[in-house]
Amino acid sequence: MTDLTPFVVPDSEAHGLMARLPRRARDLALLARFDRPIGWWLLFWPGAWAIALAGNGLERWDMILWFLVGSIAMRGAGCVWNDMVDRDLDRQVARTAVRPLASGSVSMTLAGAWLGLLCLIGLVVLLQLRVEAQVVALSSLVLVAAYPFMKRITWWPQAWLGLVFSWAAPTGWVQMTGGIDAAGLLLYAGVICWVIGYDSIYALQDREDDALVGIKSSARAMGAHVRAGVTGFYAAALLLWGGAVWLIRPTPLALAALLPMAAHLCWQVGTLKEADGMDPLVKFRSNRFAGLLMFAACVVVGAS
Repeated sequence: MTDLTPFVVPDSEAHGLMARLPRRARDLALLARFDRPIGWWLLFWPGAWAIALAGNGLERWDMILWFLVGSIAMRGAGCVWNDMVDRDLDRQVARTAVRPLASGSVSMTLAGAWLGLLCLIGLVVLLQLRVEAQVVALSSLVLVAAYPFMKRITWWPQAWLGLVFSWAAPTGWVQMTGGIDAAGLLLYAGVICWVIGYDSIYALQDREDDALVGIKSSARAMGAHVRAGVTGFYAAALLLWGGAVWLIRPTPLALAALLPMAAHLCWQVGTLKEADGMDPLVKFRSNRFAGLLMFAACVVVGAS
């Protein structure tokens, strides 16, 4: 008989270097999703965009590297916190049942200590920022702490994730300029729309399990209109980014720098296979490359 069970990509996989780590170190690395670098790339890119677009992006490579370190540490900390809150729900979803806390391979005590260490690394990065940027960065902690509960409260937890995963943009902008202006706000708003779009694609993997467990998501809320919804959010992101670019360099040529990013996002929604267990993950992960395209655009505009 043909196996009709939907293909599911486990959320935690130990391949390559991860498989060679000692068991305890491997469990902690998986808990922080170090095996899935796409998460910290997506957290990092908005900060790099802000640094590049606000000016001196090529000269301030040191600050971009600090943002990269901070993104890796704080994305890991966010994953640990999320799994501590969601461990009971994770056991009921095929993709997340093998996570270290859900499977019992890591205790809550050890997870708490690991969370503290990752936050300590984040603190080191925080101290490299000017005071105004430190205040902006610290103000995100309330949003981060509340995120795991949003899937229980609202059909649009992806919108809350948009606020969280975009926070490096205003932090980077304030770091470079000392304050926030209309261009910085438009960049931030555009990133929020981008995050909602790509995380709605990601949520397609769990629609059936989420429905059984009672977890809410934008993919479930949009039903048969996910492709149209994601297209709308991506279009809004491009319009908002276009506004930010125009305020920095009010020329059509500057707007043309966004065309590669626009083409990539069109490819995502145009070729998305919603019912395919693997394709939504492929499209989601492709946003790492999308981030690079947007970074190139910001470097060109910011340095011109």
